[in-house]
Amino acid sequence: MNTIDLSPLYRTMVGFDRMASMIDSASRLDGAQGYPPYNIERVGEDRFAIEIAVAGFGEDDLDIELKENLLTVAGKKAQPEDSEARDFLHRGIAERGFIRRFQLADHVVVTGADLVNGLLRIDLRRELPEAAKPRKIAIGQSVTQEKPQLISDNDASAA
Repeated sequence: MNTIDLSPLYRTMVGFDRMASMIDSASRLDGAQGYPPYNIERVGEDRFAIEIAVAGFGEDDLDIELKENLLTVAGKKAQPEDSEARDFLHRGIAERGFIRRFQLADHVVVTGADLVNGLLRIDLRRELPEAAKPRKIAIGQSVTQEKPQLISDNDASAA
């Protein structure tokens, strides 16, 4: 794989350092994003679901965390006590630990998670605040909000 030096971008892209960091980290992955496989599905206009194939992992083996729009799913399988005694002829079921990260857009919240038949499903919903929703503005009406009047010291003493 060719190595690309993106350090000049950090000097010339003022205010875009987050984008340059994302490009830089994406270029270093080397195919590490293959395990575990996942699907992202649009369930409704403002609803989404992430399904991750986590065969062999139980609820206690999985950790889901949301911090600053970064959804992190981590799996760590505890080794059973009899794992040394087992003699595999073929071992195709991966039980290795993993960390899978998803960058969520602004105003996307996690509404729940379920583990059914080896698939972890994380439900998401986009919730726009009232200030960000589109509004109809009637022609001829002012949309500016009035500023509250400040009471000066002279007005307060007269009251």
